[in-house]
Amino acid sequence: MRNKEYMDVLPEIAEAIASNKPVVTLESTILSHGMPYPENVDFAAEVEKVVRAEGAIPATTALIGGRIKVGLSPAELQVMCKAEDVGKVSRRDMATYLAMKKDGATTVATTMICAAMAGVKVFATGGIGGVHRHGEVTMDVSADLQELKQTPVAVVCAGAKQILDIGRTLEYLETMGVPVIGNGTADFPAFYCRKSGYGVDYAAKDEAEIAGIIKTKWDLGLEGGVLIGNPIPEEYALDFDYMESVINEALAEADAAGVHGKNITPFLLAKIKELTKGVSFASNVQLAYNNARVAARIAKALCELSA
Repeated sequence: MRNKEYMDVLPEIAEAIASNKPVVTLESTILSHGMPYPENVDFAAEVEKVVRAEGAIPATTALIGGRIKVGLSPAELQVMCKAEDVGKVSRRDMATYLAMKKDGATTVATTMICAAMAGVKVFATGGIGGVHRHGEVTMDVSADLQELKQTPVAVVCAGAKQILDIGRTLEYLETMGVPVIGNGTADFPAFYCRKSGYGVDYAAKDEAEIAGIIKTKWDLGLEGGVLIGNPIPEEYALDFDYMESVINEALAEADAAGVHGKNITPFLLAKIKELTKGVSFASNVQLAYNNARVAARIAKALCELSA
């Protein structure tokens, strides 16, 4: 394990990594900046329960008191959920937060970094960041995409957040050489919606097949991660056209309020929740559980291939 002087790994997780047992990393930004308290406490407990039900160990990450935490104690989880002076930390912020001993919630990019440092290979999130709409003008491109290019972690998501330019996001990933695999789908998911209208690189039939692709990539010494698009369950999926109208309204409000940069995503998600009267939030929770479930199965299959 690299950088041990900055990192605390819960004993259960450290033992699992050392013994080739399945571990799934989980982010903390969804807790601190994506959900209200105390609903986020219930979500954190439930998503870890979902991972364990599939035979894997959950490892929620965060930066607390100058330490990288891989796996959180109940007290540390409360710190993240109460989110009092907890920042949103991406790659560029990580060294500053650790040096200044500030508390920070990990984004997709930072969670990937923490996972790779600890030796965890699979990470479940809601949806990745990407190229924002009008990104060709603003150059607003999430650090998640560069992280997928260079950091060897498999990321299970319900596609890119629908607030983004999904076509340009996929073009960027292609340029960076990141494989985009569909879990039982040829259509890349669009977060709240099962289809975006854009294809994946390969439609895998199941988690075992996905694990085989991941292992082969890394066996070949090809750098970077693998992105797995896992559609939201049918019963929680929302209509694409309806969500487009909601998102356009939210984008207009963000523009009017001058919101940009790393503040845009939490602003838009909160506004979308308000406009859909909470329906989008319920879908967000369910897709996150579903991604955790699939990530645990992939982690388990990877361990079996490495046995």
